Amino acid sequence: MPRSLLVLLLLVAAVAGSWLARSAMVRWRDLRAAQTYELAVEARPALVRAGAAALCLMCVSALGVAVLLGERGGVRQAVAAVEEGRSAGSADGAAASAPVSAAPVSASASPSPSPVAFAAVGRAAGGELMQGAVPGPDGRARTVRVWLPAEYGRNATDRFPVIVLHSGTPGRTADADLPDVFDGVASAVQQGKARPFVVVAPEAPAGTGHPCDLVAAAPQAVADDAALRSAVGAAFRTLPAGPAGWSVLGVDGGAPCAAAAGLARPDLYGAAAAVSGRYDAKALTGAAAEASGAVGARLLLAAAKRDTDGVASGRAVQAALRDAKSRAEVRTSEVVQDYTPERERLRLVRVAVQYLAEQLAK
Repeated sequence: MPRSLLVLLLLVAAVAGSWLARSAMVRWRDLRAAQTYELAVEARPALVRAGAAALCLMCVSALGVAVLLGERGGVRQAVAAVEEGRSAGSADGAAASAPVSAAPVSASASPSPSPVAFAAVGRAAGGELMQGAVPGPDGRARTVRVWLPAEYGRNATDRFPVIVLHSGTPGRTADADLPDVFDGVASAVQQGKARPFVVVAPEAPAGTGHPCDLVAAAPQAVADDAALRSAVGAAFRTLPAGPAGWSVLGVDGGAPCAAAAGLARPDLYGAAAAVSGRYDAKALTGAAAEASGAVGARLLLAAAKRDTDGVASGRAVQAALRDAKSRAEVRTSEVVQDYTPERERLRLVRVAVQYLAEQLAK
């Protein structure tokens, strides 16, 4: 069918559908008014007009698709005609053959990956919370949240160090379980104990019930892989990925992840901090033994004073690394106490951020 006829039918269906829909609405309002005053009015005219309007809408959709397909077919025909003209021209001489032979090479070249788009999803602790989908090591997209401190928008040239915030819950980001963690980061900055950080919270792997056990057993499985670091570096003003500008933090269930990643990857993280965790000292000692590079890891294990199990677990890791003559420098913090566990966690995160800032400065 000619394209002009399709367009004409599309316009007719659109006008008829609009008239019928408006008429159905008028009839429906009359019906509602009559019911209010308990008058008997037949509803069939309104229903017939509504059905006819729906039918016109379906016709408009079908005709619109037909018009679009017709345009695409015209474009394909034009492209085919151009390619046919090139092929015919290439037989006239060697000069015309060069562009034709170059076309398959450019078409077969692998395209560069498109940058990841991060969109604002809210505000937290005076900063902005962004979210995007970054391919993981298995190729599947995973959620990544990025918290930008309030200072990020005040100077368009400053670059910020990074804290990678690990989660211990499969398929979730750390802030989903600990929404107040950004308050601890911001509090350290407000009190002058740390410089502002950009916080990157990748979604934990969903293939296991204990993601941090996976990281401890296979340190190369840390959630912030090359794809994530590239995406964050391209989208935000962060310091380059490496021990001079990147650190790692884990709280509660995510603490073993941060400890394992920091011990195994001192070439990537300048420092690591784990808060209120329970650790497998043997697994973490093995992770530290597999670390490459001449620089030892720097790790803080922090727990509240009343958290006796957390304090004992941190000390066990420190002793195991010392007995193994590991190059890792491990500190513990066991003095924080407050009225509620929530306030203690806030203060512990503040202590951890202060430690990360001090170590990156070195």
